[in-house]
Amino acid sequence: MTSQENIPELTMENIEKFDTFDAMQLSEEILRGIYAYGFERPSAIQQLAIMPIIKGKDIIGQAQSGTGKTGTFTIAALQKINFSMLEPQVLVIAPTRELAQQITSVFKGIGEYCNIKTICLIGGDDVRVNENALREGRHAIIGTPGRIYHMIDKKSLKLNNIKLLIIDEADVMLEKGFKDQLYEIFKLGFPSTMQIALFSATLTQQTYEISEKFMQNPVKIKINKEEVNLAGIQQYKINIAKEEHKFGTLLDLYSYISIKQAIIYCNNKNKTISLAAELNDKKLSMTFMHGEMPQEERNAIMADFRSGKYRILITTDLLARGIDIQQVSLVINYDIPTNRENYVHRIGRTGRYGRKGIALNFVTDRDEPLVKDIEQYYDISIANLPDKVDEIFG
Repeated sequence: MTSQENIPELTMENIEKFDTFDAMQLSEEILRGIYAYGFERPSAIQQLAIMPIIKGKDIIGQAQSGTGKTGTFTIAALQKINFSMLEPQVLVIAPTRELAQQITSVFKGIGEYCNIKTICLIGGDDVRVNENALREGRHAIIGTPGRIYHMIDKKSLKLNNIKLLIIDEADVMLEKGFKDQLYEIFKLGFPSTMQIALFSATLTQQTYEISEKFMQNPVKIKINKEEVNLAGIQQYKINIAKEEHKFGTLLDLYSYISIKQAIIYCNNKNKTISLAAELNDKKLSMTFMHGEMPQEERNAIMADFRSGKYRILITTDLLARGIDIQQVSLVINYDIPTNRENYVHRIGRTGRYGRKGIALNFVTDRDEPLVKDIEQYYDISIANLPDKVDEIFG
């Protein structure tokens, strides 16, 4: 049985790494796209994982949010696509619509000079529009499991030329519900020669089940904690005696928060809505979103936030994974996440790709065990917020 222990692990010490994109012998069009997109040098995961994918290996890639995972599989996928053939050759599956849209934008950005044709298949979009686009031809398909399954099942999405399947946020994809959908997709008839790459910041034993069933001699490429550089994110906690005191604490911090673009995380929809209402009563500028909002409304909110119309976004874990908003320099955990993996995903919204960022954690007595678990698991120490707050936010 395949398990975490018997999959070969490749790290900075035992694999050839590429310090520059030029050294990877990528096509001229892809290199132009990389530099135009704003990448200058490969991140740790990019140094290790791009070439094994290009060479055809099945991989399980583990690296924290904000380290360039999407860029890794995008660059490798572009190099593998035969652009003279307008057929689906790469399929990327992601757990949320927002993440699928984000990945699609990266493919379009880096693949601009390749004249890549992509489509994002997500629930809520017009099925007939999807079918027409697939009929016209696309090189790369990105989407969520439900819509992808629907398009394959209707014979609108042909699998016979798929050479690379990428599963992003694999730990979520293999949880109950997503796991069943994913296995149903696998039953629909991929080529036996298809290569598979799994990516996530956190990998559980569940993740390795798929390697036993579907992958061919996979290797694990892991970026160690010191290479992830969590130190690039200043992490602080604010001890709060009672839950009802959190709002007053937030108001005390508001003058500092409002000078930065910030995301405030709550653990559920109702808390998100009530906090937004309280801030609105105080005439404070912010916006909010949660997973039960219609997709069009969520898209509009994200567009407003990205444009700077609002400096503060209150949300649930809907936005904990994979959304790259480069201006965000502050994350506040108004509620401590009950799932420790989500802590890394949440604070990874700041300090993106080597930038500096700040994470503040509101900690009640009830939260202390969760915080200690996070500190122990990730081998970090979350300090108390200093009295001289100006120095932190300066």
